[in-house]
Amino acid sequence: MTSIPPSAGPQVGPPARQRRHTLYFLDEIRSFAPVHLDTEVDMTRVLAHRAAARADGTRYSLVSYVLLAAGRTLARHPEANAAVRGRLRPRVARYPSVAGKLVLDRRLDGQRVVLATVVPRLEQAELATVQDQIDQYRGEDASERPEFGPVRALHKLHPLLGLLAYRASVRPLRRRAERIGTFAVSSLGHAPVDGFHSVGGTTVTIGVGRVADRVVAREGRPAVAPVLRLNLTFDHRVIDGAEAAEVLGGIKEALEEYPAYEAVGAGSAVAAR
Repeated sequence: MTSIPPSAGPQVGPPARQRRHTLYFLDEIRSFAPVHLDTEVDMTRVLAHRAAARADGTRYSLVSYVLLAAGRTLARHPEANAAVRGRLRPRVARYPSVAGKLVLDRRLDGQRVVLATVVPRLEQAELATVQDQIDQYRGEDASERPEFGPVRALHKLHPLLGLLAYRASVRPLRRRAERIGTFAVSSLGHAPVDGFHSVGGTTVTIGVGRVADRVVAREGRPAVAPVLRLNLTFDHRVIDGAEAAEVLGGIKEALEEYPAYEAVGAGSAVAAR
């Protein structure tokens, strides 16, 4: 980033071209009706599993566990594994498979931007599979990744045409799951952030903060445990608070009981229309 001399006036200009897709996204989610929930998760078992894997030479990121836990949980809640479109005549699509969008902090042509990848079929995926997909995007400028070709193509269009092209890509309910997932995960756990709420453009968005040692009650006595603040934002147009609370509770249970938590299929979720 270029520094501005103290004696200079403000530099005024359009946003960086590499961030146009973020502006299109923010325009698209204006109709979202967000409600926020949060809970605390004892990460003792997850960290123990992670440490054992690392001792064997395998590295797992915490967001991989969260993606897997949320995928298993949403498979049991097809009403939340859904999307809505329209205002006067809204249509709801319920998806037969769970796809998690992971928000990424990356560089694109030297500019720091927000990008995303979608991890499909989380109702049946394994932890190693999830981690493999995440690892594909580490340590490389996104300008070199073919997966982000459509984003780079958007940036080359006039902003109005870019906005229209973005809408055409993400609005159809049949394509929504593969383009932006059926739920989203955004993490700031690498920073001193305990918790935050985000809107990922999906009915359910999980916000992940840092894991920190906190005092908890165990068998009526205080103890210290690694605790994660887990935040959930849901679109009230699609589900209500009770359903969202069950989803959040299911993710908490999956993480606290890992790896004993068993996979549950997506069942008879209604196909997208």
